[in-house]
Amino acid sequence: MASGTDDTVTVASFAEVLRAPLARPVLAAAMLSTWGDHIARITAAAVVFSWTGSALATAATFAVALVASPLGRTLLAPIRGRLTPRACLIGSHLIAALLVGVLMVVVATSRSVLLVLTLVALIGFVAGPAVPSSRLLLTAIVPDRRLHTHAAGLSTLAVQVNQAIGLAVGGAAMSLIGGTKALVLDLLTFVVGAVVLITVKPPQPTVGPGAAPLPSRLADLRRGWHQVRGSRALTAVLGLLVANALAIAAPAAVALPYAAQQDTSSTWGGLLMAAPILGAVVGLLLIGRLPAERQASLVLRLALLTPLPLLVTILEPPPPVVWLAWFGCGALQCHLRPLESAFAGLAPTAGRGGVLGLAGVLSVVVTGAGFVVAGWICERTTPAATVGICAVVTLGVLVLLAAKWPQDVLPGSARPGAETAPGRPTRPT
Repeated sequence: MASGTDDTVTVASFAEVLRAPLARPVLAAAMLSTWGDHIARITAAAVVFSWTGSALATAATFAVALVASPLGRTLLAPIRGRLTPRACLIGSHLIAALLVGVLMVVVATSRSVLLVLTLVALIGFVAGPAVPSSRLLLTAIVPDRRLHTHAAGLSTLAVQVNQAIGLAVGGAAMSLIGGTKALVLDLLTFVVGAVVLITVKPPQPTVGPGAAPLPSRLADLRRGWHQVRGSRALTAVLGLLVANALAIAAPAAVALPYAAQQDTSSTWGGLLMAAPILGAVVGLLLIGRLPAERQASLVLRLALLTPLPLLVTILEPPPPVVWLAWFGCGALQCHLRPLESAFAGLAPTAGRGGVLGLAGVLSVVVTGAGFVVAGWICERTTPAATVGICAVVTLGVLVLLAAKWPQDVLPGSARPGAETAPGRPTRPT
C-alpha cells in the first residue's frame, strides 16, 4: 500500500534538511540499502520465472519479501533497541550482503526455488530494522529540532522513490547482464552503503527506543482487534485501508509475466513494477498541498477511482500504455494518506499502539495474500486478465464499503450521491 505521513512536505524544508552536514551520507546509505533490497527481489523473481514459467512462484517471491520485512522489524526490535542506529544499519547492510552472496551461489549452481525464496525472505528480514534505524539516525544528526518532522518526511519520500529505482535498475540489470551479475551489483549496494555509514560520526551516540517484548506486543494487537471491532468508525476506515490491497498487488505480481507475454525484456518488468510506486509519490505530493478537510472529502471518490486505470490492461496494450495506467492507479492511492491520519485520530489514546499495529499487520498480510491470489489467477488465465479481474473484484468491495460508509468519520466524506439537509449533522447509516 502507499505510505503517508501527517506532514506537509515542502521543497524548502527538504533543502534545509539536506544542508545538515551528515544528512546526505545517511540518505545515500538508505538509498543504496533500498536499491539493494528491491534489486534482490526483482532479480530473484525474474530468475524464478525463467526457471519455472510460473506466475504463482514469481508472485510468491515478492510476497515472502513483503511479509519478511515488517516481521524482521518486529522480531529484531529488541536487538535494534540495544544498538545505536548507526551500528544497526552497518550490521544490517553487511548481513544482507552476505546473504546476497549466498543467493548468487544458489542462482549459479542450483535451480532450487525454495532456496531462492528462503534467501529473499532472509534478506527482507534483516533489512526490516533499516528504515526505522535510518530515520532515527537522520533525526539525530539534524541539529535543528524544527526540521525533525521534515527529516522523517524526506526519509519516507526517499524510500518510495528508491523502491521504484531499485525495481527499474534490477529489471534492466537482469535483462542486460543476467541474474548472477545483477546480484553482484546488488551485493555492491549493501557493501558501499555500509562503508558510507562507517564514515558517518554522529555528534553523540544515539540509541533507539527500547522495544516491548513480543508477548506484550501480541497482547497489544489483541486489544487493538477488540477496540476496532467495537468501533464502527474504526472498522470502516480499516476496511477501506486494506480494500485496495488486491488491486495494488496485482500489477507487481504479474509485471514480469506480462512483459514476457509482450515479448519484451525484464527491463520492462521492472519499469512496470515501479510505475505504481512512482505514481504514489506524485499523488502524495499533490494531495499534501490540499487542506486537511479537502483531503478528507476526496477519500471515497479517490478510493473508488483507484482500480479503474487497471482495467486498461485487459486490452493488452503495449507496455508504455500499461505503465501510464498503472502509474495512474498508484497516484490515486494518495487517498490512503488522509485515511491513515483519520485512523490514527480515531484510535483511543490508551490503546493507540495496538490499533495502529493491527492496521500495519493486516495491511502487510492482505497485500501479501493479494500477491499470491494474483499469481494463482494468472496461472489459470493471462497476466492482462488477472489485473482486470483483481481490479473488478476490488471495485466491488469498494462499492460495498462506500454504500455503508459512516458519513461522520471524515469531514465531507459522505457517500457519493448521499445528501444531507443544510445545517443538519450527518449520521452513520
